[in-house]
This record gives sequence, C-alpha cells and structure tokens, in this order.
Amino acid sequence: MTTAEQPRPPLPPFNQQTAQQKARMAEDAWNGRDPHKVAQAYTEQSQWRNRAEFMQGREQIEAFLQRKWARELAYRLIKEAWAWSDNHIAVRFAYEWRDDSGQWYRSYGNENWEFAADGRMQRRIASINDLPIAEAERKFHWPQGPRPADHPGLTELGL
Repeated sequence: MTTAEQPRPPLPPFNQQTAQQKARMAEDAWNGRDPHKVAQAYTEQSQWRNRAEFMQGREQIEAFLQRKWARELAYRLIKEAWAWSDNHIAVRFAYEWRDDSGQWYRSYGNENWEFAADGRMQRRIASINDLPIAEAERKFHWPQGPRPADHPGLTELGL
C-alpha cells in the first residue's frame, strides 16, 4: 500500500453484513467498467486467476479489464456473497454480455477472495462458464452502471 492510499472499508474480519456490502461494492465498481478505478480495490501485488489466465499486480489487472470490457459488450453483473470467514469471502455471480457479432451470453461463476488488513483484495480466484443465450432470455435490464436497488438479485431471478 502506498502512503497516499486509504483503507477500503469494510475491513476484515467479515460478517454477513460486511461480506454482502463488499460484494455489492465490487459489483457496482465492475458495472462501472472503469479498469483503473476497479484495479484500485486490489493490493499493488494482488494475485489473480481468471479462468485459465494468471496475473499479478494492478497493472496486469487493469490491462486484463481493458481487454475484457472491449470484448464483452453491454456487460451487466450481479454478485452475491456466498460464504465468509475472517479475511475471506466467496461469491457467486452471473453476468450478461454480447460479443461484436451480437451473440448474447450469460456467464456464471464463483470467486474466492482474500483481503489484506486495509480492505484491498490480495487474491482473487475466479471460475467462470459461458452460456450462449438468445437476447429474449436476458434477465439483466438496466442502464450501464450500478444495478438499481430495486432490480432483483441472483436468488430472486432463480439463478
């Protein structure tokens, strides 16, 4: 952590409320699709596995997110805290996106998160599967940006 960085509450150890809050904050940030802003939630040497891609550090994370959102258009994400303990949170998620040919997908997955004492994520392990869907099958309908408070979550959508 550089001297200019401030802690990113909520801080570990996590409970149900703070784990859910951390998951929603991550969801909102990722739905904003600003790679630089999202990367600031991770430690400078954060370790990631995303599918079969491994990376370390904010610079690699930011570059990955730039590539991701250039390819995954109309991206909408919902995360849900699944389990938590001390400085760990497990989440399940789904997101919808389309490629440049117009094919829609719903990507499902799980993430295991490990946090540093300052509330930044120091490890993220993501397993993700993509399901092609028809546009009529989409369930995530809101303008780009954070999911509105009244939009159903994964459980309410039956996902």
